[in-house]
Amino acid sequence: MRLLTFSTLYPNAAQPNHGVFVENRLRHLVAGGAAESTVLAPVPWFSGRGPRRAAVPAQETRHGLVLHHPRYAAPPGLGMWTNPFTLHQASRAALRRLLRGGLRVEAIDAHYLYPDGVAAVWLGQEFGLPVVITARGSDTSLLPRYRVPRRLIQGAIAGADALIAVSAALREELLALGAPPGKVTVLRNGVDLGLFRPPADRAALRAALGVEGKVLLSVGLLIPRKGHHLTIEALAALPGHTLLVLGEGPERAALAALAARCGVADRVRLLGARPHAELPAFYGAADAMVLASSREGWANVLLESMACGTPVVSSPAWGSREAVAAPEAGLVLDTATPATIAAGVRQLLATPPDRAATRRYAEGFGWDETTAGQLALFRRVIAGRQPAR
Repeated sequence: MRLLTFSTLYPNAAQPNHGVFVENRLRHLVAGGAAESTVLAPVPWFSGRGPRRAAVPAQETRHGLVLHHPRYAAPPGLGMWTNPFTLHQASRAALRRLLRGGLRVEAIDAHYLYPDGVAAVWLGQEFGLPVVITARGSDTSLLPRYRVPRRLIQGAIAGADALIAVSAALREELLALGAPPGKVTVLRNGVDLGLFRPPADRAALRAALGVEGKVLLSVGLLIPRKGHHLTIEALAALPGHTLLVLGEGPERAALAALAARCGVADRVRLLGARPHAELPAFYGAADAMVLASSREGWANVLLESMACGTPVVSSPAWGSREAVAAPEAGLVLDTATPATIAAGVRQLLATPPDRAATRRYAEGFGWDETTAGQLALFRRVIAGRQPAR
């Protein structure tokens, strides 16, 4: 089957970690040869993330997949309202050129309800293509709070041929937005068990990274929603613990200042963004990974950590209880505050699970089941559209 993967969150030459979870799922989908995809990953002309966007090429190839990056207008302060329309205009012109150039497409594989899913449904209607939208988190929890985005999201839900939720909790949110139960399929993200695995010599790895004692790890963009500030504050109640923070973002200076105010600056290391392939070393060196996010559709970092043998302490964000469902995986807090995080870390590390058992637990979350579910869903959607086409 021939797909068009459509998403504004997809890695590129200038931002190799941008939406890497979308790329990972697609790579596993096409690896078996039953599906192929061309990626249409539009890039905004204007973005609060800085001038790096200008370095994104118009076309590139990553992991054997061809990516196209048309530009769309995203005026600062107005993008929430204008993005669906400018994204659609730029993407329809790009798709028209690709089709005229001989590209064959049987379905659109879109990620995020807004603005991507909205624009994808409009493209599907114009070009006669079925559309499958994967909802991933804030597109169902945050954006529907705004009247215009909510109406457009509900229109995308109604116009899509099928919807994918990355967790059962996210499925319930889609139903609350009006999605028919039969239209929503739960297909969680998996973990690359070949890349994310326990280190061969953990002591040597820790020595190479220069860490000793109890080591905590926090991974994600440095933005308020990820809750890094809560983990830093919790460190004040965890003497002898060091916190490694992987990620970059606008909160970096504020987090460094917070660590100084809490008297833990010497135990907090803000290490910046790291290539995806380097993450296993940090997971493997840590004693526990802490996820303090207020919102997540399905936090990939939980599975990545467990696949490296490292248990987790997680906030009750969507999908957390589905991912952390056994003692060897770690624990999920009822609420994420500095006090509860500190208590959770102390509880977990007082009698830590066997790291080999944590790895075995994670092995139940490979990509095979998710890939099989995608193939079945796309086949059904494409077959359902054949008579009309």
